[in-house]
Amino acid sequence: LDMFSELKFPVPWGHVAAKAWGPSEGRPVLCLHGWLDNANTFDKLIPLLPRGCYYVAMDFSGHGLSSHRPAGSPYYFLDYVSDVRRVAAALQWRRFTLMGHSMGKWLLSLQAFCFLYPEMVDKLILLENLGFLLGPEDTEEWLKSERMVIDRLLSLEAKQQTPKARSPEAALQRLLEANRHLTAEGGAILLQRGATETPAG
Repeated sequence: LDMFSELKFPVPWGHVAAKAWGPSEGRPVLCLHGWLDNANTFDKLIPLLPRGCYYVAMDFSGHGLSSHRPAGSPYYFLDYVSDVRRVAAALQWRRFTLMGHSMGKWLLSLQAFCFLYPEMVDKLILLENLGFLLGPEDTEEWLKSERMVIDRLLSLEAKQQTPKARSPEAALQRLLEANRHLTAEGGAILLQRGATETPAG
């Protein structure tokens, strides 16, 4: 476990970087660093942990070797939950241990991930734990809506394709089908500013 490899996972704004120790077929453990830290947080700890596990320590967006989010984009804690889902999907992990360090948004992100995707987490290890931060009131509705948002975002990213070129008439028809409350005149007005002309259409 003294040796590690560098990993990169593509995301829409660049990549999420990570370090990995141990055999890739070992028990999966995703390690999440603390406030203003990076994956090197685990350099001294991982060699002391049980062998036979595959430890992956990711750099959250904007930290370590991971890409920053686009300028002007805030860093919401649920964005970190999405990043964990992206990394787990890239690793093809259906179930894994989650180990997190430090306080603040990161612990809340860990807890939110466990509440939103309990079927994916077999164990949760919290270093410097604040305790669970979600109260019981309205939790069920919050979990359902947040999970739906994250799943839809990742589904759209996975299907991302080069936009199709359409004739102005076909673009208007598509807009009207998706927005039944629009009139043809209103749709045409929106398309003047909402569509981009290319050589193909």
